[in-house]
Amino acid sequence: MTLLLGAGLVLIIGALAPAVYLGLRGGPLDRLVGLQLSGALLVPAMLLLSYGYGQTSYLIVPLVLAVLSFAGVLVFLRLLSDRP
Repeated sequence: MTLLLGAGLVLIIGALAPAVYLGLRGGPLDRLVGLQLSGALLVPAMLLLSYGYGQTSYLIVPLVLAVLSFAGVLVFLRLLSDRP
């Protein structure tokens, strides 16, 4: 259990920092990459944390996040494609 919690926290703390940096700096496409990267990192981190705490009822949150982050990126790409 402790290994799963540690791996989840390492993903949140260590790997999310570059995604947040990309999301806060740069142009619109760089920010979109940061948004996609943060979604891709938070899903496995939340899965590890839910298994680590032994609460399988929490598994619905990362699964919904995976679907919604993909749909959100498609919407943002559609909005960015209309720009001159």
